[in-house]
Amino acid sequence: MSQDRPKTPVLDRVNMPSDLKALSDRELRQLADELRAETISAVSVTGGHLGAGLGVVEMTVALHAVFDAPRDKIIWDVGHQCYPHKILTGRRDRIRTLRTGGGLSGFTKRSESPYDPFGAGHSSTSISAAVGFAMARELGGDPGDAIAVIGDGAMSAGMAFEALNNAGHLGKRLFVILNDNEMSIAPPTGALSTYLTKLYTEGPFQELKSIAKGAVGFLPGPIQEGARRAKEMLKGMAIGGTLFEELGFSYIGPVDGHDLDQLLALLRTVKARADGPVLIHAITRKGKGYAPAEGAADRGHARGKFDVVTGEQAKAKSNAPSYTSVFAKALIAEAERDDKIAAITAAMPDGTGLNLFAERFPRRCFDVGIAEQHAVTFSAGLAAGGIKPFCALYSTFLQRGYDQIVHDVAIQRLPVRFAIDRAGLVGADGATHAGAFDIGFLANLPGMVVMAAADEAELVHMVATAAAHDTGPIAFRFPRGEGTGVEMPERGMPLEIGKGRMIAEGSRVAILSFGTRLSEVMTAREALMARGITPTVADARFAKPLDRDLILRLAADHEALITIEEGAIGGFGSHVAQLLADEGVFDHGLKFRSMVLPDTFIDHNSPAAMYADAAMNAPDIEAKVLEVLGVAQIGDKRA
Repeated sequence: MSQDRPKTPVLDRVNMPSDLKALSDRELRQLADELRAETISAVSVTGGHLGAGLGVVEMTVALHAVFDAPRDKIIWDVGHQCYPHKILTGRRDRIRTLRTGGGLSGFTKRSESPYDPFGAGHSSTSISAAVGFAMARELGGDPGDAIAVIGDGAMSAGMAFEALNNAGHLGKRLFVILNDNEMSIAPPTGALSTYLTKLYTEGPFQELKSIAKGAVGFLPGPIQEGARRAKEMLKGMAIGGTLFEELGFSYIGPVDGHDLDQLLALLRTVKARADGPVLIHAITRKGKGYAPAEGAADRGHARGKFDVVTGEQAKAKSNAPSYTSVFAKALIAEAERDDKIAAITAAMPDGTGLNLFAERFPRRCFDVGIAEQHAVTFSAGLAAGGIKPFCALYSTFLQRGYDQIVHDVAIQRLPVRFAIDRAGLVGADGATHAGAFDIGFLANLPGMVVMAAADEAELVHMVATAAAHDTGPIAFRFPRGEGTGVEMPERGMPLEIGKGRMIAEGSRVAILSFGTRLSEVMTAREALMARGITPTVADARFAKPLDRDLILRLAADHEALITIEEGAIGGFGSHVAQLLADEGVFDHGLKFRSMVLPDTFIDHNSPAAMYADAAMNAPDIEAKVLEVLGVAQIGDKRA
């Protein structure tokens, strides 16, 4: 029996990355196999982002075996792929708490571990952060190397190129690993994807890989030089040099991102010898090593809880369609009647429902890649050219295109229709994906129309409203998850711009709801009626323009008015307060309260628990009404 054969699973001997230093390369290979199995097992229990992490298991082991985290800063772009990293960095005992209340974040998070040097959740930020760390080192800040691991899909964002350009100009030592799995969330699109494919499919260059595949430094001197010259010559013949070298990087690759021996040799070499920016182009497979993920269309990108053997996901009981599917079907119905309607998304066709639109209207559906700024201005160009664009983005991602919304859409009064998915608190993805700010940053723009659907039937009408609106930009927001189960209209009908609707008449206090908190308001109303209080309830529908007549009537007929919205301070309630102040309503003694998301970033949990933390569920609404009316509650100190 071999003396160095491990007596226990290697993973059980790893508590921190420093433990990898004592392992042989053979043991590191075994560790990679065990790490992949542990990742699959953990995500089967919690759900989460599976495929990306499986694609970087060998890379994760190699990075932690060669570099010295946390002194060296390993920065995972987006963070979808960070689960294996978390397992190796002292969090294995908590890995089955991923994305649950009080558990581990699904992304890297500085407050969670010193091994997470930079938080993420949005893509294409890692190289910029790595440049910052590298220059901080040069200026006497934290020592150590900076290593950015970025996917090929994330490289389509302009910010990544801005960082590459700056890094090449500065010329300081840092490492960028391009994790090229030919797929981010959706298949990558655009010229860059084609370019990267060409890099590793050109015949002569691919053949050279077996001779000079990054470990050239281990060859004797004369052979090293010959391999280097041959590599440069063939690269020039095959592809005319590389974009990355023109930007000032030493380009190494393509290399097999699942060949641990190759990765270890390469990383050890560049760590010992690099004196400037280095880009390592690694070819990987998303979902690697787990057949159900490798065989899926999205390579197992995001998964609910699943059976490890079959890969079958647990199916949630559904009594109502999701808001996303309602939007997609309503848009398809409008596009059936109007051939000028087009749809645009930024690398999220499935998440926004536009995959369904693309199946029906492939020529009128555009996935521009992870490039929200371009998506907005591209939509503006379509609108200026006579098309009716629906730009479908998550609220959190729309933030990235705000300058374009202002300058390229709003100032020019172009009729771009913004379909804002994932509005409000979204659950397990946490603060980075919360749609908390779009009401505020859109409603302050002149000429912008801002709507929020109270239920899935209202969403159908708002899609029709947006399709019919051609005098300027218009936006409608809706949350993640299932609708309320209301009866659906046969066809969406355009709403009158800036007009809300009465839901239930009452007295003393009026509640004006904007968005899907309306169902919680009605639940609170039932509880209040049992106490002898019957609130008036109205659905605002519009945050911009406000329904001035409705608001002033509610204020005149009630002693108290409460607004509620699934957004941060500065949104709908603030606009209502401004109207009331301008009209002098407060001079007559109106009691006004605005229920908004608290001035904090709420950590990941179930949506219901997050809204409980935000004090915006039915019991909180009931308590707010009692407080504003001065009615003592059971257990209240005033009782």
